[in-house]
Amino acid sequence: MDQPVSIWARIGEALATLVRGEGLGAVFEHLRGAPEHSVGFTIAVIALGAKMAKADGHVTRDEVATFRRIFQISPDEETHAARVFDLARTDVAGFDAYARQIAAMFGPGAPMLKDVLEGLFAIAVADGDYHEAENAFLAEVSRIFGLDECCFAAMRASFVPDAEPDPWTVLQLPPSAPVEEARARWKTLVREAHPDRAIARGLPAEAVQLAEERVVALNRAWEQIRDGAAHAHSHL
Repeated sequence: MDQPVSIWARIGEALATLVRGEGLGAVFEHLRGAPEHSVGFTIAVIALGAKMAKADGHVTRDEVATFRRIFQISPDEETHAARVFDLARTDVAGFDAYARQIAAMFGPGAPMLKDVLEGLFAIAVADGDYHEAENAFLAEVSRIFGLDECCFAAMRASFVPDAEPDPWTVLQLPPSAPVEEARARWKTLVREAHPDRAIARGLPAEAVQLAEERVVALNRAWEQIRDGAAHAHSHL
């Protein structure tokens, strides 16, 4: 039985479509079909990650380690990831141009764009220092992706270590919302974030760790709201 072609081999094939002088952005023009979403997702995270590295001026070992945690890369396939990174880093096109091409590939507001942004957040906070320039970068990417402000705020609350994540923000609800509504929202978001759903929409299996971590954050938020409501009720 033939072995399935790895995501990195497929990325190598996508890069091979570039003609001399073409920038990395041209790859997205060849990846509009749904079966190529996983390749597009991976290239998008690497490319925007390379652009984001310029936002705070350097790439740390922790950021590289986080990338390796999100994407399992075998030693013999590292050259494909490195080439994407170098192409993006040296490309004269700005990160906003990449973000627009990626949004066009998936469609504004598409669930896959949330996955891309989530991967970027994971890399941005890997070194324990969430730089203002990184926040501005990610906020602009989110806007170009057509994601609403509460989605960006929820993702930031889940990742940024400057404060305990607000559970209401993580569930994208105001603190005045009834507990029943919070429970329903939690169930909906967990269902959407389930790894099987993520893979079905094109998230590569190599990056399913992102979906698993999103479920953990959502469960933690709901538990905090549930326990808080139970505590308040016991004091009535």
